[in-house]
Amino acid sequence: MVIDVSDSLTDTDLAAGFRRDPELFTAVHDRYFRDIYRYVAGRLDLDVAEDIAAETFCRAFGQRDRFDAGRGGLRAWLFGIATNLIAQHRRSEARRYRALARLPAEHTVGSHEEHVVTDVTAELMRPRLARALTTLSRGERDVVLLIALAGLSYEEVAHALGISTGTVGSRLSRARKKLHKTIRPEAFHG
Repeated sequence: MVIDVSDSLTDTDLAAGFRRDPELFTAVHDRYFRDIYRYVAGRLDLDVAEDIAAETFCRAFGQRDRFDAGRGGLRAWLFGIATNLIAQHRRSEARRYRALARLPAEHTVGSHEEHVVTDVTAELMRPRLARALTTLSRGERDVVLLIALAGLSYEEVAHALGISTGTVGSRLSRARKKLHKTIRPEAFHG
């Protein structure tokens, strides 16, 4: 059994090491590709997710000398790069959400009777959620999706987007109000 020394290295060790030995960047890829891919796949089509995730690591590799561990961890840095790449595709993302929002609920649910009730409910909510996401500003949408899909903390989101944690909190608060109002509009009518 071969033991990979890079598995025992911390992110800080990796960052210091991959400047001297670019081969160490493979460990960064191995450690975080799945998380980045899942985040991108949650934001964009699956067809694009692998390309965007791969591009995230290509850009990170090219910018590895500029990584500053004092500003945050590798994970947040990678999510920031991925979020910027997603922003380049945001027109496509917004068109996709608008198209999903226009679909009647009966077209979004599969016809298989063996669907679990939670799956059916989630599918019925998809157009409403998609419509709600289009009401958010780009900054609000990025914060919500980095927290919901990527599972980043406020601090990691702040680092990824280059904003303060207070701004993360205020964007999330505004986004929650907008989402709640769009998803449950009956709660806002007398």
